[in-house]
Amino acid sequence: MRAVVQRVHSARVEVDGELVGEIARGLCVFVGAGKDDTEQDLVNTAERIVNMRVFPDDAGKMSRSVRDVSGAILAVSQFTVYGDMRRGRRPSFDAAMHPTPAREAYDRFVALLRGHGLPVATGRFAADMRVLVDNDGPVTLLLDSKKLF
Repeated sequence: MRAVVQRVHSARVEVDGELVGEIARGLCVFVGAGKDDTEQDLVNTAERIVNMRVFPDDAGKMSRSVRDVSGAILAVSQFTVYGDMRRGRRPSFDAAMHPTPAREAYDRFVALLRGHGLPVATGRFAADMRVLVDNDGPVTLLLDSKKLF
């Protein structure tokens, strides 16, 4: 599983002009499932995101998690985080999970996040979404459950 995690003041997702997910302070997570991902990859990624210490403490040091600041998570399914641009000019998505099991993996991932007691909003799987992100910092981090980076 891969995720691009952004610390945000707010974020929201619209589909065809309809608001489908919105958060105030928290994390916007663009997440994709890889074809070799297991349940453990989903569990580990959700755990890492919930406990990432990326929010500032009183001294300005990043030492607080989204839970510590009573934040929320906006989880947006995005298979393009598996885009491979090492060859040519067009991305290859060979490492991405097929859409049917990817939907199940995404739903499971969201359930795991919610299981930590945090408010979690979502986009709409496989939809053409408009994502509006008000970055905080900006702080943007990349996660890969296989620890490729």
